[in-house]
Amino acid sequence: MFQGASQLTLDAKGRVAIPAKHRDALSTLSGGRLVLTAHPHRCLLLYPEPAWEPKRDEVLRKSSFEPRAALLKRLLVGFAQEESMDAAGRVLVSPSLRQFAQLEKQVWLVGQGSHFELWSDEGWSSQLEKMVAIGVDLLPPGMEDFSL
Repeated sequence: MFQGASQLTLDAKGRVAIPAKHRDALSTLSGGRLVLTAHPHRCLLLYPEPAWEPKRDEVLRKSSFEPRAALLKRLLVGFAQEESMDAAGRVLVSPSLRQFAQLEKQVWLVGQGSHFELWSDEGWSSQLEKMVAIGVDLLPPGMEDFSL
């Protein structure tokens, strides 16, 4: 279970170091094999490879003749890059993915349970502002009774 947000730095080669608290879990789950892909909100998704495969297969089962399904395939599968953590726990983020998500030096790795989102510093700040602006209306339908 991946949770929490960590501010990280992309190095000069476009690599990001996975925080130590997540490295062991990623190694156990996937042998350090990861998949990065684009998300429509202009962030990246980082999955352990075994968790990505059923998501990829679900998308690929959709008809390429249905316009939204075709767009989703192009985004999620078309941008998907298989990478492995190196001995220092770093993962390379390809130039095309860095460009898509507008990643510069400072980035945010945000746990989402089975995977992570990787945000630009500006993109993550924008998401935080949206959450605060929505306030009590943040709860989606079906979660009206949710309490903390």
